[in-house]
Amino acid sequence: MKVFLSHTPENFPGYFGDRALAALAQHAKIVRNPTDRDLRDAELAEAAKGCDAIIAYRGSPGTAATFDATPDLVAFLRCAVDISTIDVAAASARGILVTRATPGFVDAVAELGIGMMVDLARGVSRSVIAYRQDAVPVPVVGRQMSGASLGLVGYGRIAQRLAEIARAMGMHVLAHDPKAAPDTPLDDVLGADFVVCLAASLPETANLMDARAFAAMRRGAFFINLSRGELVDEAALEAALDSGHLGGAAMDVGRAPDQMPSHRLARRADVIATPHLAGMTPQAAEHQAMDTVAQIAALASGRMPEGAVNGPAAHRLQKLGIRPG
Repeated sequence: MKVFLSHTPENFPGYFGDRALAALAQHAKIVRNPTDRDLRDAELAEAAKGCDAIIAYRGSPGTAATFDATPDLVAFLRCAVDISTIDVAAASARGILVTRATPGFVDAVAELGIGMMVDLARGVSRSVIAYRQDAVPVPVVGRQMSGASLGLVGYGRIAQRLAEIARAMGMHVLAHDPKAAPDTPLDDVLGADFVVCLAASLPETANLMDARAFAAMRRGAFFINLSRGELVDEAALEAALDSGHLGGAAMDVGRAPDQMPSHRLARRADVIATPHLAGMTPQAAEHQAMDTVAQIAALASGRMPEGAVNGPAAHRLQKLGIRPG
């Protein structure tokens, strides 16, 4: 097989890595992105000309324009869990397989969540900034994590890991997720000292955290978003902070491009923001990169890979001796 790896030299070390590259080379001939730019559409198709598969970094979306211009392409592999950058319907219409990786970032995201909670509770960033501005910060009585309550909106793998760590710290944990058991009513969860949004991004969860949700939160409570930007009505969050109803917020995601926190919120003194880096650890990156290696290995050996999204529609798999399905 011939595989195009879309990662640029800058993002390759943090999102794929040499060990995964060496493993991939055992199963396929590799073509690297020859530029220092994220390629997309016709430019991505031209760079991947003659390749059987594309392993895509998030800056290279799977668009109809790319699929139209790659008649040899059999599979488009997203080196991540999120496939919102891929037009799956367009890929299916052309018989191209789409795959995704499994979550390798559970611990990384949960650990960042704990760090954000501690920072909000104790004003760590606020003190650091004051010292760096040659000022002396005023000591403020903080909030102790032990004995505090944590409300989890969503109870998937990351939330479950966060709950495990929080309980070890002596926190009382509540979780709302209609698919989990037991499911605590949302308003009860919103009454916690710390509320962390970890719900799945679905049409029905858009703006889940709106003015009504923030009003239901305890006065002085803290809100953290570690899921997706579209789950939060940012105007409502800003209003809750302006009024003093919330004690502060933290976010690793937002509505800016590439799920980055919105600058209007991120620059606030009562907000802690990180640039969508929760899953950026070597362990998390290698886990997902090795998932794509395993998928290429399966394709090269004539098997349907794990993580296939649209197997029944992927009729181009027949080129590799694989029956769609």
